[in-house]
Amino acid sequence: MYSFQPAQTQPSQPIAAQQRSFQRVTVNVEGRLMLASHEEYACSAIDMSPGDVRFTCVGRPRVNERVIAYLDHLGRLEGNVISLSDDGFVMSVNATERKREKLAAQLTWIANKHELGLPEDRRHDRLTPRDTLSELELEDGTRYACRIMDLSLSGAAVDLEVRPALGMPVRLGNMRGRVVRHFMEGVAIEFNSVQSREALTAFL
Repeated sequence: MYSFQPAQTQPSQPIAAQQRSFQRVTVNVEGRLMLASHEEYACSAIDMSPGDVRFTCVGRPRVNERVIAYLDHLGRLEGNVISLSDDGFVMSVNATERKREKLAAQLTWIANKHELGLPEDRRHDRLTPRDTLSELELEDGTRYACRIMDLSLSGAAVDLEVRPALGMPVRLGNMRGRVVRHFMEGVAIEFNSVQSREALTAFL
């Protein structure tokens, strides 16, 4: 199973060297890009790490230009153009350590989703939660704070400190389901029944 293991870097190393210390993973994430001129273009992130991201885009920024990207499931990223290619460019990711940790968790999820084989990944589109903080309740009534990484009408993936047993009944908010997978950051849940979009409005 994939996980980000950044190489050790020294504080004196250039930012570019620290960005390269993260291994990029292949992704296919659509989004919108805004250049320094405020022109907007559709774009696709095709591989990325918590330190940089490679885009395909018809917009042609300049090297060192500051750009802002809004990516599906990943949110807002900003940085500076490192290099150009025939069909796009590579952008650094300017972020706090906490933001990089969150991005690493999201990218880990994307990189592992095929291996996890989550049923909701094939049956229903994933939705982007507006409020990712929630609570997971176990069968014995024990509750744990969690963060929703991924949500669909038939299931969810949550960032959670504990690992309830596979098959254990759980409740996420007002939705009941069972644990179907473990992965590095937490667990995947399959709901007992397909939810309506209205039932997910508390999160969306």
